[in-house]
Amino acid sequence: MANQGHDLPLYEKIWVKRKFQRVIDTLILVLLLLLLSYRLFSSNNFTFPWFLAFICESWFTFTWIVILNTKWSPAVTITHPNRLLLRVPESEFPPVDLLVTTADHVLEPPIITVNTVLSLLALDYPTNKLACYVSDDGCSPLTFYALMEASKFAKFWVPFCKKNCVQVRAPFRYFSDIATNKSEDSLEFKQEWLQMKDMYDNLCQKIEEVTGKTIPFQLDGEFAVFSNTDQRNHPTIIKVILENMGDLLDGLPHLIYISREKRPQYHHNYKAGAMNVLTRVSGLMTNAPFILNVDCDMFVNNPKIVLHALCILMDSQRGKEVAFVQCFQQFYDGIKDDPFGNQWMITFKNIIMGMAGLQGPFYGGTNAFHRRNAIYGLYPDEIESERKGKLEEKILIEKFGSSKEFIKSSAQALGGSAFSANDITTFNFIEAATQVSNCEYEYDTCWGKQMGWLYGSISEDVPTGLNIQRKGWRSECCTPDPIAFTGCAPGGILSTMLQQKRWASGLTVVFFGKHSPITGMLFGTRPLDSNCSFCDLQRTYSIRVPYNWVVNTTLVE
Repeated sequence: MANQGHDLPLYEKIWVKRKFQRVIDTLILVLLLLLLSYRLFSSNNFTFPWFLAFICESWFTFTWIVILNTKWSPAVTITHPNRLLLRVPESEFPPVDLLVTTADHVLEPPIITVNTVLSLLALDYPTNKLACYVSDDGCSPLTFYALMEASKFAKFWVPFCKKNCVQVRAPFRYFSDIATNKSEDSLEFKQEWLQMKDMYDNLCQKIEEVTGKTIPFQLDGEFAVFSNTDQRNHPTIIKVILENMGDLLDGLPHLIYISREKRPQYHHNYKAGAMNVLTRVSGLMTNAPFILNVDCDMFVNNPKIVLHALCILMDSQRGKEVAFVQCFQQFYDGIKDDPFGNQWMITFKNIIMGMAGLQGPFYGGTNAFHRRNAIYGLYPDEIESERKGKLEEKILIEKFGSSKEFIKSSAQALGGSAFSANDITTFNFIEAATQVSNCEYEYDTCWGKQMGWLYGSISEDVPTGLNIQRKGWRSECCTPDPIAFTGCAPGGILSTMLQQKRWASGLTVVFFGKHSPITGMLFGTRPLDSNCSFCDLQRTYSIRVPYNWVVNTTLVE
């Protein structure tokens, strides 16, 4: 029976039968084509209103064809974490880096970020295998203060959640649920629950008092680095808030605060730039083979989500080609009947599930688990060959940048021999992490062009996912029960319109930009970037240069 358990797949993909829906969708397409035919062959004069109507109807027909192809064969993924636990001992679980991004302490209050971080620190996963990195693009001492106070609360919150098998591990969601304090609970649990509630209320009160003051506190001691800083003009600030020094299983995960350098003369590339900095900094300290990225307002709703995602990423039969696992988004604070469509139910049930039946869903920008070597630009057919090959240091410098420590960690990540951070000390980590977070570090490298999160659009998730899938990687949906993450939805029509405008403008840039397949078909352009010397080498000497290719120095020069 044990051998049979090891032979069973860790996840299964099941295609959903939807014959009736296919008939309805095809009928709508036929009606649209008949309408266009009527427009073209009718005896009416070709007036300006006719032209506008014809353009609109043609675009809607084109969009319907794309959607019809996308949702023609939807699929759902069923994961089996119990099989993973039988196959892999807990001590051999792979490390996972948790990346959180926030940009404005006013629009994204620190208490929201704190709840997201606390829910991540309390995941049902060995704490010595987790590391949480928080990127604060607003360079706010208030966010840093909130994280410092949250780290003190986490020492009690994390054991409480694991001891009592708490389902929702964002404190404000847990304590707002009346059902958590049931009458049949033991007296010991009720006392512990009330104690944790008081501690969380005190945490909230401290954060609210500080954020409500005109001058929150004196910028001295730990906060001295925030003096004379501006949101768009400041040096790199990196603080190790929590560190699991002894690699303790019952300790707390690493917690690192990062505010990358920003200068007016450099473009900071929005969230994509912040994610690339987080990737490099995490590669220096923990260098986990898998990365989870979430927005600061996306709380963990299923504490076992890491195990569910690893079932897909670690499947020995089919998981090697999966670059990222996309979890659905769900919002806990939606308006009744969802008049603005903020829940995106149609998108998730039709579009994303439909794409799951093809090469895989698109990358949604949050709630996604990534394979680090795929983020580093590795092709799926190069995984095994890369582990046996030799990495040329000159190519790594042109690709990853000039940091020697980061080149060592990236070589280990690409080689797959050991995902370690070279036993880097805290002092060396701060020094090296500051170097890879500076504005000039990405100059003349492949960051944002062929690897990492791609630049050129404020909707960085779409070109990034397309670039990964273009290389032959697949993606998968992860739909555990209960759902993995819940977040905050826009509360009104104005915030909804602003969000929709941002996404629409970003997708328009992607559609007509250099990463668009439409542009490639019309103008014959290739996705290689002329500013990347590593890509020039690929363009000159082969279709692509595998990373295990030992390049002759004279050839490169």
